[in-house]
Amino acid sequence: MSQHNTSILPATVHYNDRDISWLSFNERVLLEAADKGVPLLEKIKFLSIYSSNLDEFYRVRVPALMALKKLTGKKEERHKSGYKRILHQISSTVFKQQQIFGDIFKGEILPGLASENIELVYDRPIPDEVSAEAENYFFTRILTYVKCMGLNEDTDFFTENNKLYFLVSLSDDNGHEYLHIVNIPSEEMPRFFSTKIDAKQYILFIDDIIKEHLDAVFMGYTINGAYSFKITRDAAIEFDDDYEEGLAAQMEKKIAKRDFGIATRFLYDDKMPAEYLDVLIGILKLKGANVIMGGSYHNLKDLAEIPVHKDSLEYKKWPAIPFTFQGKSLLDHVQQQDIMIHTPYESYDTVLRFFNEAAIHPEAEEVYVTVYRMAQDSRIANALISAARNGKKVTVIVELKARFDESNNIRWSKKLSDAGVTIIHSVPSLKIHAKIALVKFRKGYNVKALGLLATGNLNETTARFYTDHILLTAHEGIMTELKQVFKFLSLMKKPDDEDKYDYKHLLVAQFNLRDGFLALIDREIANAAKGLPAQIIIKLNNLEEKVLIDKLYEASAAGVKIDLIVRGICCLIPGIAGLSENVTVKRIIDRYLEHGRIFVFHNIGIKEVYLGSADWMNRNIYRRVEVCFPIYDETIKSEMLKLIEIQLETEDHKRAQQKIYELLSDKKEV
Repeated sequence: MSQHNTSILPATVHYNDRDISWLSFNERVLLEAADKGVPLLEKIKFLSIYSSNLDEFYRVRVPALMALKKLTGKKEERHKSGYKRILHQISSTVFKQQQIFGDIFKGEILPGLASENIELVYDRPIPDEVSAEAENYFFTRILTYVKCMGLNEDTDFFTENNKLYFLVSLSDDNGHEYLHIVNIPSEEMPRFFSTKIDAKQYILFIDDIIKEHLDAVFMGYTINGAYSFKITRDAAIEFDDDYEEGLAAQMEKKIAKRDFGIATRFLYDDKMPAEYLDVLIGILKLKGANVIMGGSYHNLKDLAEIPVHKDSLEYKKWPAIPFTFQGKSLLDHVQQQDIMIHTPYESYDTVLRFFNEAAIHPEAEEVYVTVYRMAQDSRIANALISAARNGKKVTVIVELKARFDESNNIRWSKKLSDAGVTIIHSVPSLKIHAKIALVKFRKGYNVKALGLLATGNLNETTARFYTDHILLTAHEGIMTELKQVFKFLSLMKKPDDEDKYDYKHLLVAQFNLRDGFLALIDREIANAAKGLPAQIIIKLNNLEEKVLIDKLYEASAAGVKIDLIVRGICCLIPGIAGLSENVTVKRIIDRYLEHGRIFVFHNIGIKEVYLGSADWMNRNIYRRVEVCFPIYDETIKSEMLKLIEIQLETEDHKRAQQKIYELLSDKKEV
């Protein structure tokens, strides 16, 4: 491993905390719901995304911080106090964001719906106009799923992860008080009930319908109050390297236990009396959880299901741009010319056709693919099954540890294996995050290869709203190295003679990715030292890894102009005098999720452009297999530079995606 001098850095270099930085990203998602230029139903979707993101944060990141705080010993008290400080800052930040959420919902969403003659009944009694219909819905639909549990010191009750409950206070005729837990079945049935009377639509939370009919559940008792709450649990899954069973079997057992993890967040109705709160914390063993006061409704990710459908309240549709070419075979076309597809602006059908043609092409003999997150009903997976049944040798490297997609990946692994596909799983300590595919052809004695290299998953569902870039190429140097990557993935270990894996085109994590990027930055530093133009443009989802951040600090201090587009976590702090004053950081939140990773190095005007799967995080650099790839086709390179230029130069970030769509549409027309 080569050494890179960072001695010019000050003794103390400051970094943003990764979790606080992520919360600031999620707040930007939240604030999209307050943007006057965002249509009403899109505002509601942003609130839903914010809520869903936050749930995952409390399932993944907060448990990690809690564990670190717990594991830190007396000799490391400074670190323990640091984790306490971060956890406190998280709670404080989230509380403020929840207030913003409530203000947006009450000040923007409810009035906006009302202006469309839609009443979303929120935190008030059910209107008389719909009470009879709501009552019938309760007795015929909701009551099927309602369960009750009395609370006392001997109660042994486990609240399921992120499910909704009421704590109900009752009293009998003698004045004795009782506490019960009642579930809100939002996963068993739709969260909202909708009906139309004359020209007005009424929408009710099922929470309110249950609350209003609790006297039917507890006949003979007086209902004193009902207070909603939910508990979020740790979603981490740990693996044993020497586990006797296969990874898939180990995974299935651990997934079954995931929702029984420790409680990390206890979110409760702000109207809940303090004495009831103490009872719940004690009986449900929640003393270690973050106790957070909220409103009457939780799991507002369900807002994505709100039963309102009006084109005028959504973004204007941008039909995906089709790729057209001369001839009948896409694979033949790729052998002659590289193709770049920019999703979701351009149609994903080109990628689907790549796999479909490979499944039937008479000269295609072998197909290799990495899978991280597949669509539930993946047409790519079905094309691979067809290829195997058509006599092709098909090898699929499936990453079973893709968080929250484990079950789907296991299901597809079994289905592919049953069809004759060779399935390879990663080892417990290493994730396969590369987005690559390879097709080998034989024509007489000649073997040729075509490759697919992408910034995002081979998933036609997420391709509809993730901005990604997919290269189809026959470049011989890249194909040679892509074969090496798949050989490594098939062995799941580095060879004794690493010279066999000499990457000159690709940057591959576990081999040369980090040092390759460091060398590219060093070249810009050297150019700046000679008084030559020097610039770096990097677009990422997350920027955390400190060796690479320090190198960017060094480059900035040397006079290299650095433009960063970072969607989520950004631990680099721009604008520090003498350190990062030449760095700008931009974030783009819009209708599509910015997901592509792009790296541009000025190289004295002969610009080098790389794309790939790797964010600059510790996990990507050190614990995953990632592939970044160069763009050699001058037309495609020019196009990529234009796209990144639009995103950097458009002051109103909400216009950047529209300009990109217009640019690509014009290209199609030409």
